[in-house]
Amino acid sequence: MAIGDGTNQTIVIELILLGFGDLQHLDMVLFLLFLVIYIFTMVGNILIIALVVLNPNLHTPMYFFLGNLSCLETFYTSTILPKVIVIFLTGEKAISIPGCIAQFYFFAALVVTECGLLAMMSYDRYTAICKPLHYSTLMNMKACLFMASGSWLNGFLAMSVMMYLMTRLPFCVPNEIDHFFCDLTPVARISCSEAQRFELMGFIFSTIFTLPPFLLTLTSYMFIIIAILRIPSTTGRKKAFSTCSSHLLVVTIYYGTLITVYVLPNTENIRKLNKVFSVFYTILTPLINPLIYSLRNREVKEALRKSIGKLIHGIRPQKFKSLSLE
Repeated sequence: MAIGDGTNQTIVIELILLGFGDLQHLDMVLFLLFLVIYIFTMVGNILIIALVVLNPNLHTPMYFFLGNLSCLETFYTSTILPKVIVIFLTGEKAISIPGCIAQFYFFAALVVTECGLLAMMSYDRYTAICKPLHYSTLMNMKACLFMASGSWLNGFLAMSVMMYLMTRLPFCVPNEIDHFFCDLTPVARISCSEAQRFELMGFIFSTIFTLPPFLLTLTSYMFIIIAILRIPSTTGRKKAFSTCSSHLLVVTIYYGTLITVYVLPNTENIRKLNKVFSVFYTILTPLINPLIYSLRNREVKEALRKSIGKLIHGIRPQKFKSLSLE
């Protein structure tokens, strides 16, 4: 929908998400694919949250941060994927301007929060492996709560500035966003006013909230790898290195795609690949994080086995009771 403003421009009251417009012939296939991804992402992350909350053995700093990360991923995925799924299923690509602003705000705030949490998690592992004698002092519950709450507040407060600037942007025809969600650059590109301030603040915030956490994470894992190489046992070294390398790979993909899209110069080649890069940090990372960070851990597997055992034992007496009543 659009309304005239008495000038040569037409102000619109809704925007159109083009999504993956060049793959329209695969709409049903992509609908099923993204639906399965969404279900698995939600189930995996909710399972981790439940295990961390219900099992006292997992009430440690590492799993406290993992629980926070899984909680974040459920919100993060639900901010973007449901609309993508609706587009593939119904072809309804319109999104209201308030809805677009809200989607951008929550997406950006959760990205900043995740960067903070990943940095805190890497520091936790660095402290546990490289400074084990000081671990209980450095990573006490008060410190963990401070770091986690700081990451959440940092993301939502900082992105309030971006949300305010976005509310000041008027949108005109054509009102088509060449993306599958309301992202910074595609939204700024369709504004019918100068959006340099919005884009400049986006670049500044992207640099501040991605590069320092990435460097902290990278440095922590470098010290961890050095410590692992000093382990005398070959088997222990291989096991520790396998876990560390998988964590580092996921973190590198996440930060690498974020930095490419939001920090590097916005060249024509990068713009063409923006959707591809966005899939990595909006869809794939939340899907594989539960597996990489949690479900491969011995403590989580043991907690999951015990929980399933309790559930089965809780169901069996009910069955026997109902049979005896009959």
